[in-house]
Amino acid sequence: MPIIKSAKKRMRSSARQKALNLSVKQAYKSSVKTARAQKSDETVKQAFKALDKAAKRGVIHPNKAARLKSRLAKSAV
Repeated sequence: MPIIKSAKKRMRSSARQKALNLSVKQAYKSSVKTARAQKSDETVKQAFKALDKAAKRGVIHPNKAARLKSRLAKSAV
């Protein structure tokens, strides 16, 4: 456990950020999984949105988002 006041604060803020990152990560993973299973235009569109959001927030690398979007677009055709 941290002893210094700023370390305690950093621990609290990193815990909050971890929870937010986890929710964004779960959202993009579930939407990609749904898009792969159903392959409709609407599910692919929602997966693209979730991937863009995750990349913007820094949860995943932008190139990873682009790679997953490319694979989804190829499979939807």
